[in-house]
Order: sequence, then structure tokens, then C-alpha cells
Amino acid sequence: MTNISLIQGDITTADVDAIVNAANPAMLGGGGVDGATHRAAGRALLEACKQVEPVNGVRCPVGEARITPAGQLKARYVIHTVGPRYRIDDHPQELLRSAYRNSLQLALENSCKSIAFPAISCGVYGYPMDEAAEIALSECFKEEYQSLAISFFLFLQSDLDVWLSVCESLES
Repeated sequence: MTNISLIQGDITTADVDAIVNAANPAMLGGGGVDGATHRAAGRALLEACKQVEPVNGVRCPVGEARITPAGQLKARYVIHTVGPRYRIDDHPQELLRSAYRNSLQLALENSCKSIAFPAISCGVYGYPMDEAAEIALSECFKEEYQSLAISFFLFLQSDLDVWLSVCESLES
């Protein structure tokens, strides 16, 4: 696990090339990580999001990712991804895996060396923390992402404990 770090803290303070925002399809801010990211980045992030061309009426469909400048954050970019709503969207495991994979691919395509993730879909979208951790970590452990320094920022100690446990089980 040399390229993956699990951290308790606020993702908006991450000193990385790209911060992943757990966005909604409109990409115009919201609650949780999305609201915190927009508040910390300032108005420039909202303006950058407004420039993203909608697809079928949304800027970022579930499971996909979009990249914008990061405004006032330490990061160069914000990668916006929309995770699935756990008991609402069909095939939530595939959509969550796709959200992580598409975010990682955007980071590589934009010459990022480091990326910070929140626990995508684990807030109001209701994804169980342990299942989400297993999907996220198993995707990030793949060979094609070993060049990236990947951090997961978990806000609560209890969430960090779940991710640490899942990480240990995947490594053994």
C-alpha cells in the first residue's frame, strides 16, 4: 500500500494535484463534501463548473467524472464525480467503481501525480462505508494507478477505522 494513504481530516485542505469532489449531476454545489469543496474553493469553482457542457441535461452523469480548475484550493484541479444512490440507482457497485476509475483516469490524463478522494456516495447517498471502501480500494490498488499518490480523506475516526480494516483485509 505504498501509494495509498488513509487520513482522518478535511479533504479541502489536501495538498495534492487533484481533489475529488463527491458532486451531484448539476455540479453547482450542494451539501457534504460538495458544499465544503465549493465553499473552500470560492466562486471560481462554481464559475468553472458552469462552463462544463451538459450531457442529456446534466453536467456529470452518475459514474462519470469531469475536471475543472480548483479555485482557491491548494490543489490544481477538482475532479467532480457523481456516485450512485445506494438503494435507488441500478447497479450501484458498477457505478461506484466507475466513479473511482473515471476520476483516476482524468488524473492521469492531466499529468497529476497525487489525488485525494472522499468516501464517494457514503453520505446522503447512503452507500455502506465498508462496501464503498472495498470497491474504492480494490480499484485504486490496480497496477495502472501505482504511479499516483492516492489519499483517502475520511472525516470521522469511525469511518477511518472501517477503511483501515478493509485495507488490511485486501492486503492480506
